[in-house]
Amino acid sequence: MKLTDMTVNGFTALLGSEAPAPGGGSAAALAGALGAALTAMVASLTYTKAKYAEYHEMAHEVFDKASDLQNKLLTAIDEDTEAFNKIGEAFALPKSTDEEKKARSAAIQDALVLCTESPLTIMKLSADALKLTQQLIGRSNGSAASDLGVSALMIRSALLGGWLNVLINISSIKDAEKANAYKDAGEAILAEAIPMADKIYAIIEDSL
Repeated sequence: MKLTDMTVNGFTALLGSEAPAPGGGSAAALAGALGAALTAMVASLTYTKAKYAEYHEMAHEVFDKASDLQNKLLTAIDEDTEAFNKIGEAFALPKSTDEEKKARSAAIQDALVLCTESPLTIMKLSADALKLTQQLIGRSNGSAASDLGVSALMIRSALLGGWLNVLINISSIKDAEKANAYKDAGEAILAEAIPMADKIYAIIEDSL
């Protein structure tokens, strides 16, 4: 069964169990999906209300894009866990001969790359979702302003949660050039997105 097909109670019970996966990466993806969903909700509450007619076109576009990102982040919940499981499979490979050890080491490195690319993708998707949240500031249904603030907070958690998962994996990647490229990519996303999330939250808080 896919993680996304589980009930909320079932998923959180599994997350809180001794099972090593799902873990922080899948939780970060879920946080991002929830943030994107909240942005989609506010957009929907804007383009369906005559009072906000001047924002209808923009809000409808935000709704479509946020809904798409929501679905992609939900897919990332399972993809992150699947990537983590590849590491377990790689470590379980035989290592009796030099040839087996070489193949096992290569498989572990390949799995680590997957486990790094997955949270980096979560970060990229979350950053895109945050930009949509920002578009609605001051141009959306005012009664749902707090929901935009929560959206920014959830997406911020997804960004930082994804980043921690990038860091823990690149520390074991032997290809220094590749590891540094992942690190640079993650830092660039955070440099733009975290101040944006904080600003959105501050604006919303001050408006309430």
